[in-house]
Amino acid sequence: MSITHLQTYFAGQWQDGSGALYSTEYPATGETVAQLHACKVDDVDQAVCFAEAARHKSDWAALMPHQRAAILHKMAALIRERSEELASLQRLDNGKPVKECRALVASAAGTFQYFAAVCETFESPVTPQRGDFLTMSLYQPLGVVGAITPWNSPIASEAQKIAPALAAGCAVVIKPAEITPRMAIELARIGEQAGLPPGILSVLPGKGSVIGDALVRHPLIKRIAFTGGTNVGLGIAELAAKKLMSVSLELGGKSPTIVCSDADLDHAVAGVVYGIFSSSGESCVAGSRAFVHASVYEEFKRRLVEQTTRLCVADPSLETTHIGPLISKSHRESVERYVALALEEGGQLLCGGKRTGNELGYYYEPTIFEGLPNTSRTCREEIFGPVLCLLPWEDEADLVSQANDNEYGLACGIWSKDYKTALRLGQAITAGTVWVNTYKLFSISTPFTGYKMSGLGREKGAASIMEYMMQKSFYWGTNAQPLPWSQA
Repeated sequence: MSITHLQTYFAGQWQDGSGALYSTEYPATGETVAQLHACKVDDVDQAVCFAEAARHKSDWAALMPHQRAAILHKMAALIRERSEELASLQRLDNGKPVKECRALVASAAGTFQYFAAVCETFESPVTPQRGDFLTMSLYQPLGVVGAITPWNSPIASEAQKIAPALAAGCAVVIKPAEITPRMAIELARIGEQAGLPPGILSVLPGKGSVIGDALVRHPLIKRIAFTGGTNVGLGIAELAAKKLMSVSLELGGKSPTIVCSDADLDHAVAGVVYGIFSSSGESCVAGSRAFVHASVYEEFKRRLVEQTTRLCVADPSLETTHIGPLISKSHRESVERYVALALEEGGQLLCGGKRTGNELGYYYEPTIFEGLPNTSRTCREEIFGPVLCLLPWEDEADLVSQANDNEYGLACGIWSKDYKTALRLGQAITAGTVWVNTYKLFSISTPFTGYKMSGLGREKGAASIMEYMMQKSFYWGTNAQPLPWSQA
């Protein structure tokens, strides 16, 4: 496999970072696929200062909304034109099956298209009159904002941060995951081709502890949008508080899926399998705890194991592959430690629990445990891999208590034919997203957020453009006479 030398784009030009040369690898084989120079703290300062100057020099924020929208529409079109190429590059970047990569690329194009429409149709309110004055609000861009993205779904996650920020009139400096920099670099290339002024979008690959930290601390950065681990997110929140800087933090999860006694088991089994094992379980919303009503538990378990063992764990370039490799050797070892822990805690292994026979790449079989209490570490901690815990339930109040007994609150799945039951459970579960009779489907028009340690702030939805804006109120005097205060 040939090795590509990547340059990155920051401070308005294509260049190497000033740090050491490093390599990225294809998780399916462990081969090096790209080399690039990491950025350093000085590069962060150069990119941010150039972005601050560029947003004034180019009048990016002062463009009419339809003019900014036209560039975002062009970015969406260019992503679609290059969709197959981008899907292939995404696959090489993090090992996702090619069909999933195509869906992520399509999602990114849809995100730019959506926020182009939001940009062009965004309205400032004239508020109700309460005196001899007319009141209204105007929105202005925050300035230069930072985005820090994860390795599990790069192009989609990056689009969800870049598009609303650009639509709002901000300049964006993005720090992709060190091991998956390629999609952010390609989005910068697409932005340049679409007509983004130089400096309005920059990409700084490198270590999060270096680049991410410097980006958060930089005095010209007015907002950070972060997706990643909870501990890192807490550190960002602490630094942001010292600057009184707004943040959005999409963090971890240990999401419950609930199968009721009246559930359509065909749909429920397929949904639970998809919810935990797609993306190799490397998903913040993965439904990793399945609470199944005791009356259907044995039948559900039989079907679940049968369907899981039929999944194809193979080369992600194949159209028939369901599950590709995990992201890295070290991450697979982390998953293996959790599987060993589950056995130590008394879990009974129903399937999986080991590497596949493929000697190349970081593959791991989809794994199901039963017999673990909800209080076990396996059921409480985010594994971020293809490991599912089955738990029976009978009493609804106890079910809700167990489902909520976790530091996370990102998502939930409910399988029931009774809409009243589904609504009641959905309202009782502490989670930002509730799926009913489906799972892990997304819409850019629908806000996404987490409760508790799963995050802070919102992404997606039309209102998220305001996360990148300041609201300024105007009072227009309509009184015929001077203000009476100083009058005799």
